[in-house]
Amino acid sequence: MTTATATATATSIDIGIPSGQRQRIAEGLGRFLADSYVLYGKTHGFHWNVTGPMFNTLHLMFMDQYTELWTALDVIAERIRALGFPAPYGGARFAELSSIPETEGQPGAFEMVRELVMGHEAVARTARSLFPLAMEAGDEPTSDLLTQRLRVHEKTAWMLRSLLEA
Repeated sequence: MTTATATATATSIDIGIPSGQRQRIAEGLGRFLADSYVLYGKTHGFHWNVTGPMFNTLHLMFMDQYTELWTALDVIAERIRALGFPAPYGGARFAELSSIPETEGQPGAFEMVRELVMGHEAVARTARSLFPLAMEAGDEPTSDLLTQRLRVHEKTAWMLRSLLEA
């Protein structure tokens, strides 16, 4: 075996999912990563800037949420890398890929909560849209990742939404 052949063999990916399917899944996961990153940034910013009578409750809740999101970012990016593609990064790239709009101005506490509900729901929709690709490819690790993340985002949206009920 020549050095060139050994290098090609060592870097080739043969995990039972054809390259084209892996690429489509990785691209979808890139959008999922972007949504998750924008939601992370928004949640962290709201943590820093929340005011009002529910300050302590929301400040601590937002901290728990952005900490959980921060950990999830690595898991999503590592799945993209395991599929053989670079994970997107950078503010401009994430803004291009994300379905979550930036926040304008300085919202009040309950508007922050509303925006986070919408953000978690958007991430859930993005995750859910990837299931057909993952299932068609027999990509159980990606399906499992999406299922785990859906559980978190749907529960968090429900908990935040409950703060808005009269």
